[in-house]
Amino acid sequence: MARNRTPRGDAPAFTTPPTSAELEALAQDAFLSVPEVLRAHCRDIVVRIEEFPEDDVLRDLELESPFDLLGLYDGVPVNHRSVQDLPRRPDMIFLYRVPLLCYWVETGEDLSGLVRHVMIHEIGHHFGFSDDDMEELERQAP
Repeated sequence: MARNRTPRGDAPAFTTPPTSAELEALAQDAFLSVPEVLRAHCRDIVVRIEEFPEDDVLRDLELESPFDLLGLYDGVPVNHRSVQDLPRRPDMIFLYRVPLLCYWVETGEDLSGLVRHVMIHEIGHHFGFSDDDMEELERQAP
């Protein structure tokens, strides 16, 4: 495992690209930073780490490059659900490892902070939040 503790000692500072398992651990930490009142309503969300988005996802979102997508919420937002809905597969959040790592290297951003930002954004989609709502949620998260 190629990580060191930051000077503050809280989040790992990676010196080499993290594995999928290490990225998943960062996603779990990010999930735990979401306020409990919201976290309680998204415990059934499955988080998956994939190397890249699938071609059909890129096509559906009209993206030219797989590097244009860092994460994706796939499910029915809470504000669009009905008690009459048929059973469905679990809601999922995909984190795309290679695009995230490339963005991390290009920007020099803290990887934990980047994963946290993407996770909060995708959780916001789960609730049908606007971008302003997601920014507020990110400000409230520790």
